Amino acid sequence: MAVEELQSIIKRCQILEEQDFKEEDFGLFQLAGQRCIDEGYIDQLLEIIQNEKNKVIIKSMGWNLVGPVVRCLLWNDKEDDKRKYFLMLDLLIKLCNPKELLLGLLELIEEPSGKQISQIILLLLQPLQTVIRKLHSNKAYSVGLALSTIWSQLSLLPVPYSKEQIQTDDYGLCQCCKALIEFTKPFVEEIIDDKENSLENEKLKDELLKFCFKSLKCPLLTAQFPEQSEEAENDPLRCFASEIIGFLSAIGYPFPKMIFNHGRKKRTWDYLEFEEEEEKQLADSLASLAYLVFVQGISIDQLPMVLSPSYLLRFNMGHIEVFLQRTEESVLSKGLDLLENGLLRIEDNSLLHQYLEIKSFLTVPQSLVKVMTLCPVETLRKKGLAMLQLYINKLDAQGKYTLFRCLLNTSNHSGVEAFVIQNIKNQIDISLKTGLWTELGKIENNYLKPLHTGLNMSKAHYEAEIKNSQENSQEFQNSKGFCSVTVGGEEIPNMPPEMQLKVLHSALYTFDLIESVLARVEELIEIKTKSTSGENTGIK
Repeated sequence: MAVEELQSIIKRCQILEEQDFKEEDFGLFQLAGQRCIDEGYIDQLLEIIQNEKNKVIIKSMGWNLVGPVVRCLLWNDKEDDKRKYFLMLDLLIKLCNPKELLLGLLELIEEPSGKQISQIILLLLQPLQTVIRKLHSNKAYSVGLALSTIWSQLSLLPVPYSKEQIQTDDYGLCQCCKALIEFTKPFVEEIIDDKENSLENEKLKDELLKFCFKSLKCPLLTAQFPEQSEEAENDPLRCFASEIIGFLSAIGYPFPKMIFNHGRKKRTWDYLEFEEEEEKQLADSLASLAYLVFVQGISIDQLPMVLSPSYLLRFNMGHIEVFLQRTEESVLSKGLDLLENGLLRIEDNSLLHQYLEIKSFLTVPQSLVKVMTLCPVETLRKKGLAMLQLYINKLDAQGKYTLFRCLLNTSNHSGVEAFVIQNIKNQIDISLKTGLWTELGKIENNYLKPLHTGLNMSKAHYEAEIKNSQENSQEFQNSKGFCSVTVGGEEIPNMPPEMQLKVLHSALYTFDLIESVLARVEELIEIKTKSTSGENTGIK
């Protein structure tokens, strides 16, 4: 009988010191305990574990029973049995050697695949946290090992994209992310509470920093976030992202320090290992962080308000380049959104051409060309085209010229070349415009129509004056009358009637000349209006 066999082994070990236990004893204890569980002797096994006389034996050998107990919790559906298994697991976590338990729990986490990954992680996170907190040495290493193992398993799970997938959470990724935050919080609080900055504390800080960057890469790099604010507050992946950014600030690495340090020769990190990891792997994580802050607005209030839009764009261009080099739809979409967010803050024609001396300011538009021409998703192709046009609009004249020349030399695509040539034509057209046609309505209403009316009235008045002068010319000759003219209160020499008629006829000729010019202007306006309406009709 399994219970009797186990009791026999325990009696033999009770008379021995802990250091005298043999490897054979460990094997026999594990086999007998496994048989007790398989044959359903749960109550008897609980009594053996709870017996104070067996305390030393359970401490040394009991961790071997954790695996069988965990498997029974996963596969046994009877509530009464589950309650006993949970009690047994709690006792083993409390009594066994924490170092052995740590390795045993991590081995259990590494075993499953598929949907079982989230089940075992959710089951073991709390016991694992308890075990690590009981360790008195190498805690930082143990925390790093645990987080790395958990992250490696979570990275195998598919990231939910749609609202329905997030709600159903078939693979349990969202639940695991929430539980992982609760697992990590006590260790973050240890760093906050430790004012002495001990070496162990610094090591723990580094392990947590690595975990935060890994989390930013997976699952947050490819995760989709809802646009509506109400849904965003309840989105588990967004909450996970917010907590990760909060952890960064809590352990002394606020996100402005992270984002603005990327790509510089002088590193933020103090350890060579971290420098190498940043160079090879952290670009995706930092790009994900930039997206979460600038597009999703998570913790953006930590950003200094004095930073100019062009300064922010300068640092984000490297992150945008990272996004656009990937092929996943969700990642490309984030790159385009981050670029749009940066460009919309900048006024048209204000981005200095000197920025194109920075590598990313030329590689990003080239990446946009690849999105426009090679991406299989139509919405992303259209978005890429719109972003390239927006980018062109923000550059100053010399910057536009430099970019046009670069795209013509590198695109090797007739559609892109036509797009660039059309932009060049538009720039020439804008440069040569006088503003006349755009203000045509105001010119007609405020100047041409009043001028037309004034000319008609003036012509009628002068024609009437000439007629009167001709009818009364005989009377003027008989009376020898003259017309006197006063200017500024002074009388100028008298003008004879013949001279008056000449002046009136000269004025009438001038009005005719003005009217002919006005008629030609109206003719040109009519031609231009007809041609413009014809173009609009053709476009429709």
